[in-house]
Amino acid sequence: MGFLKLMLVFTPWLCLLVIGQGSLLRLKIGLVTALVASVVMSLTGVHRGIIMVVGLVFFTCATVAVVLFDNIWTAVHMGMLAHGALALSAWGSVAIGRPFTMDYARQHTHPSLWTSPPFIRTNVLITSVWALAFTLNVVLGWGKLEHFLLPELAYDLVSYALLIGAVGFSNWYPAHVRKQAPALSRPSAAPPAR
Repeated sequence: MGFLKLMLVFTPWLCLLVIGQGSLLRLKIGLVTALVASVVMSLTGVHRGIIMVVGLVFFTCATVAVVLFDNIWTAVHMGMLAHGALALSAWGSVAIGRPFTMDYARQHTHPSLWTSPPFIRTNVLITSVWALAFTLNVVLGWGKLEHFLLPELAYDLVSYALLIGAVGFSNWYPAHVRKQAPALSRPSAAPPAR
């Protein structure tokens, strides 16, 4: 999955990250923007699978809590809650054998490869890297909130580095797998078994 496509998948979450910083008003605007983006992307088919469902549920609940009820606890813990929702959905998708990245990887992969062990392993590994990055961001969010050990800027830098690392890995690893086993990237004539 290319960098721009990956950013498009996470657009609602990026809206929250970019817009929702610095004040309660900005958080409210960021949540409404993220919810609208989630709905539009779901209706247009840009969003799919577990990330779509988690985004719709998370942004609906968070918007109701913060915008309608001024729930300060939710507002204060928003970063940890957002990363926690993403971590749980990513780990859950791996646990049930449907890594969330498969929903997007299938757009760029011939259907005959969708059930191949290398395709599945690649998506399990990529989803696991994302799940780990989200999980570590929950821990970093807690550390930042509790002012534990590091200055606030350090938490933000490490958090962004983890996410950028996950993006980089998501772009690099499929190409690496194709280089290691070129025959696996060629589609067979037979359609996948259903």
